[in-house]
Amino acid sequence: MQKTTQETINNIVWRACDTFRGTMDSNEYKDYVLTMLFVKYLSDFYKEKLEELHEKYKGNEERIAKSLKREKFVLDERCTFDYLLKHKEAPNVGEIINKALERIEEDNREKLEGIFRNVDFNSETKLGGTKERNVILKHLLEDFANEKLDLRPSMLEGNDVIGDAYEYLISHFASDAGKKGGEFFTPSAVSTLLAKLVEAHEGDRIYDPTCGSGSLLIKASKEVGNENFAIYGQEKNGQTHALCKMNMFLHEINDGNIAWGDTLRNPLHIENDHLMKFDVVVANPPFSLDKWGAEDLADDKYGRFKYGLPPKSKGDYAFVEHMIASLNAQGRMGVVLPHGVLFRGASEGKIRKGIIDDNLLDAVIGLPANLFFGTGIPATILIFKKGRENTDVLFIDASREFDKEKNQNTLNDAHIQKILDTYHQRKEIEKYSHIATLEEIQENDYNLNIPRYVDTFEEEEPVDIEATKQKIAEIEVELSEVKQQMQAYLEELGL
Repeated sequence: MQKTTQETINNIVWRACDTFRGTMDSNEYKDYVLTMLFVKYLSDFYKEKLEELHEKYKGNEERIAKSLKREKFVLDERCTFDYLLKHKEAPNVGEIINKALERIEEDNREKLEGIFRNVDFNSETKLGGTKERNVILKHLLEDFANEKLDLRPSMLEGNDVIGDAYEYLISHFASDAGKKGGEFFTPSAVSTLLAKLVEAHEGDRIYDPTCGSGSLLIKASKEVGNENFAIYGQEKNGQTHALCKMNMFLHEINDGNIAWGDTLRNPLHIENDHLMKFDVVVANPPFSLDKWGAEDLADDKYGRFKYGLPPKSKGDYAFVEHMIASLNAQGRMGVVLPHGVLFRGASEGKIRKGIIDDNLLDAVIGLPANLFFGTGIPATILIFKKGRENTDVLFIDASREFDKEKNQNTLNDAHIQKILDTYHQRKEIEKYSHIATLEEIQENDYNLNIPRYVDTFEEEEPVDIEATKQKIAEIEVELSEVKQQMQAYLEELGL
């Protein structure tokens, strides 16, 4: 039989979204579609495993049940997609789906607890009255019953097909959702770039304090090259936290360390009453978050704000200081931030000075505008390292190199590779990169605005005055001839 390809899954599931379009925004219906994809995968995986065990143990139910308990999840018959499909005409189909999801969580509490807490298939508010709701859910189940959507492991073309389909859908939902989409998804090219800049190694602890749907953590873990790493994350939004846990599960990454809560007000990765320390920290925190908790954290018990408390109305450096405090002695960190962090003064200027004087800043990378969902402003990537031997800072201006698409700019592989080569080889390239000494930065009063260090000014070619005058004269002669011809035509017409 023909294998199920990435394209097939993407297309079928994206078409399933038509059931909801016009009923609610994609930022809301994404939870229904992604949850159903998750259930379909669990069901097909479990169905194939059950078939294998029946064949292996010749129908010995006791041995089959014992083997099933050792699998990565348990699935009751009433929780399978096939069971839900059989009840697609039921007057209470939404309630049946909800009960199935609740049972899946109960039976897999350690791995899947809470992942469906924010999705209600029986919601009148979101899905309408009983009749309308039943029609929507019936169509959704039928969309996922497509015979080409075979998600059994033996039928998948590659190991990451399901996880990548999830990423594909999340990115499309983020694009549709505009500003809200940016809250749960970092564009794939930026995630890839950031992951390759920090270079997670075998045995590393990898952490994202604002992990969203988990794309950054997944990309960072893939750089390890094997499964010898540990992932940690925290996400404030309950729906996005659930999305992240499902995403981790589908990429076969242990998701037990994805916490739900406000990282700044209540960090949840704690060891011996101190912040847990990590080898690699990555993040794309919300830009210039206001009301981030300054009034509650003036006396932070974890000592995260040694360089000073950021302003109440801008939380950028609150996340930076939290991340620095979470690094171990040789840790490295990459964070996406708005350009304002490079030059804003007052308390942010003092924080910036302290971080630079402690020799933590390794590189400043300017990105093109309009890369991120919901904002057209250009962003920057800051790379920090503990235990640095050199004291200089590499500046890269990559803001002018991008591919322009319909509504969003993007970085292609060549753009990403140029940034990586420049960073890892620490190269100076005219009008692209510069290695600034500490003294140079001090002379600029710790202002990190990239144009102060990378001169991208393009001189205009000198104008040839004589040639220009000659061209003007020629144009005037041509214009005079045209006027004469026009006058002749008008006289012929008697006008």
